[in-house]
Amino acid sequence: MKIYDISQEVFSCAVYPGDPTPEKQTVYSTGAGDLYNLTSFAMCAHNGTHVDAPFHFLHNGKTVDQMDLTHFVGDCFVARHEGDVTAANAEVILRKAGGAARILIAGNATVTAEAAEVFAAGGIKLLGNEGQTVGPENAPMQVHLILLRRDIALLEGIVLQGIPEGQYFLSAAPLNLGGADGAPCRAYLIDWAESK
Repeated sequence: MKIYDISQEVFSCAVYPGDPTPEKQTVYSTGAGDLYNLTSFAMCAHNGTHVDAPFHFLHNGKTVDQMDLTHFVGDCFVARHEGDVTAANAEVILRKAGGAARILIAGNATVTAEAAEVFAAGGIKLLGNEGQTVGPENAPMQVHLILLRRDIALLEGIVLQGIPEGQYFLSAAPLNLGGADGAPCRAYLIDWAESK
């Protein structure tokens, strides 16, 4: 078994333009003579590696704590792609995935609205990518609406460099933030075939 950590480190993570940056504060420090070390932090629910819930774009959509954890844990297919993901590309990815309910796209890829429709019709539970948004950065709403209206979770800001295309087991459960539109998560892949 081999485990691949596909999460960004929070305090040095990528931040979507206009979102607040994570901040860390040392409250207590043994180096300063305190009895223990204690850190506090503040961040946006969509910093670094994070999950989007339907409520992110839908007024009456599910919040992150209302989503079933089966969206975030289970069989997964990692596909490699560069550039815009077209409808035809999405069909190929779904075929390669062989019924996996979770699709992660490695590379500098942007999911188009047409591809989002194909993924949504394919019955997947989660779509993930390396960018801080699945759709075009300058106009992400349409792609989000297509997927989130179908109750498809989005896993954004993952790190897939060096991970071969193929089947894995994904664990990307978000923090249980009541009423939130998204949440950070520690995402990782397990390759059961690897002997390490």
